[in-house]
Amino acid sequence: MFTSIRKATKSLLVKILIGIIILPFLFWGMGDVFRTGNQNVVVTIDSEKVSAQNFIEYVNRLNLNEQQRGSIAKTNLLDKILTDYVGKKIIELEIIDQGVNLNNKSLKEIITTDETFKKDNKFSRIEYEKFLLESGISAPTFEQNIAAQEKKRQLLTFLSEGVSLPEFLIEQEYGNENQIKIIQYLELDNLYANYLIPEKEVIKTYELNKTLFVQDFKKIHYVQLLPDNLTGQKEYNESYFKKIDEIENAILDGNKMINFTKEFNLSLIVVKETNNVKKDQTGKDITKIDDDLFAKIFSPKISNKPELINLNNKYYLSEVLNIDKIARTLKDKKIKKSIISQLKMKHIIESNTKIVKDMSAGKFNKEQFQKFSNDNNLEIKRITITDIKNETIFNSNMIKEIFRVSDGNLQLITDSLLTKNYIILSEKTKKLPFDKNIKDYDQYKNKAKFNLANQIYRTFDKTINNKYNVKINEKVLSRIKNSL
Repeated sequence: MFTSIRKATKSLLVKILIGIIILPFLFWGMGDVFRTGNQNVVVTIDSEKVSAQNFIEYVNRLNLNEQQRGSIAKTNLLDKILTDYVGKKIIELEIIDQGVNLNNKSLKEIITTDETFKKDNKFSRIEYEKFLLESGISAPTFEQNIAAQEKKRQLLTFLSEGVSLPEFLIEQEYGNENQIKIIQYLELDNLYANYLIPEKEVIKTYELNKTLFVQDFKKIHYVQLLPDNLTGQKEYNESYFKKIDEIENAILDGNKMINFTKEFNLSLIVVKETNNVKKDQTGKDITKIDDDLFAKIFSPKISNKPELINLNNKYYLSEVLNIDKIARTLKDKKIKKSIISQLKMKHIIESNTKIVKDMSAGKFNKEQFQKFSNDNNLEIKRITITDIKNETIFNSNMIKEIFRVSDGNLQLITDSLLTKNYIILSEKTKKLPFDKNIKDYDQYKNKAKFNLANQIYRTFDKTINNKYNVKINEKVLSRIKNSL
């Protein structure tokens, strides 16, 4: 990460938490304009201040288990999370500083042209929503991630402007996509689909992972913090935001919800036990609360602790009253189907891994290719690929991989979701002639420039620390540790 962060505090570690940081950082609202002082600021990046509440909301949206939460006060876990948070914020500031932007029209085009969401060569809203449902991610979060990736891509393009490219790099990009290639291949998907998962393996997997099949049902209550209650006035003025600051401090100091309801005469809205998709234990939908607000209120992993929420520049006070953990058993068809799907995926990964290892060790050669075909009753098929866009069998990304295979060599080719799996043998390759007058020359030049930009970016990432001044408020960070 950035050395400026290491200079700012000795307790921060450099290593990013892979697998823990799963959501993009949150933006803060206009309320901060009215705030003064640093008592609620956990970190300052140049003139940009990150409030304790914003950082707590970020932590609450991470998939921390009970053990991790319980160890926050005793370990440097929160320091690591803050390091990653600051790193992302610095990149965001640099993107803003360089004028990188992405409008809604461009974001829509990126999503609607993605092959993952197409059906019959057209964008399918159903396929898109199915992807979101299976991934367990909301559309706004997914789209924020896509936007962040695209902005980073634009930043890379900016960094590579003015670079003089060697012609061989452009020719290399052209050659990666323009060949006539004859291959033999084995399709593994039917073989994998017909593999039967033993019942005892399903039961064993369930028993070893029982805690993953426990569903939380939470009873919650909340109230919107209006100026009428906090200041006796109707305006969102400095007095109102000062009260918000006081409430935020009081929460960090351990005050209970009853203290706030008595002091400000608040009438709480109660939502009965519900799971994370707004359904009660009978499966009935909960409709009395907005989806975005519900997501923020439901997120805390602990109960009986007030939470201050800033949503679209509106402030709410909420609390999880109690959490009922309901175990789901193998009698639930969805649970059993999910386990079988995961075990089939595991089988595919293990089988593919073995094939790749055998290929690397020279054990899976042309003779083994034929033997594998006979042993598994798989037909060896033959095809001539003349265009990277000819996706009748392989998608374009898979064809790119095939084009990189030298003649006489074998390779395992899969798509990104492991739904398509092939063993291919390259027979003969004919490279197409290259010169500056070829069609789409500029396209291949831009691809070569982008790859070069990635190398430049790695150097840029190491030097950007000199540009931003990072200051950690250790007192506030310590209070957050003790309050979580």
